[in-house]
Amino acid sequence: MTEAATLWRGGFGDAYTERNSGSSMIAARRDLWAKIMPHVDPPWSAYTRFGATGSILEVGANIGINLRALRGLTEAEFFGLEPNVAARQTLIDDGVVPVTNVVGGLVSNIHLPDEAMDMVFTSGVLIHTPPDELLAACSEIYRVARQTVVSIEYFSADPETKPYRGQHGALWKRDFGSFWMDNFDLSLMGYGFAWKRDTGLDNLTWWAFRKPFNKAVTERGH
Repeated sequence: MTEAATLWRGGFGDAYTERNSGSSMIAARRDLWAKIMPHVDPPWSAYTRFGATGSILEVGANIGINLRALRGLTEAEFFGLEPNVAARQTLIDDGVVPVTNVVGGLVSNIHLPDEAMDMVFTSGVLIHTPPDELLAACSEIYRVARQTVVSIEYFSADPETKPYRGQHGALWKRDFGSFWMDNFDLSLMGYGFAWKRDTGLDNLTWWAFRKPFNKAVTERGH
């Protein structure tokens, strides 16, 4: 297990969970997702309260702030991958994700079949993935996603590392959108920026991508 993985599974991850809660944060995230979802390609235009259901996996779900925010915007079935035991238990206890849909583990090794989820997303996860592990992590996300990949991360035109909560080697910024498009077969569906002064969120950049359609997706009526 890498040093970064150990960090998030222990007390440092527990402290992160305690900081990131509250109804105001959920409301801000709901506003953000309301801007993202219209850019997500069909069938997600139908995966709203007006239409069919699908499956959404959050990689690094923590206590499910994003998934809670997505309620009312989609009827999709939620899944969460989370390395921290306390956060996983909160997901279950609060009814955010059914116990059968909570997956332990790391982004570099997602224990799900190929194309198991209609949409897979990260929010503040790739920034905490060491650069030498980033390609493997994104490869796992790409493998598990059937159609849509969304990333919400910190942006920097040039890769850089920053101290995070007194920890060095725990936060890396870069142009994650270009990283995705340079390394994987994806079409850009949309992108945007959440300015902290307006949203209360941490100057987040988001990208929505579509994978190429395949026979399995087409046969499901997508």
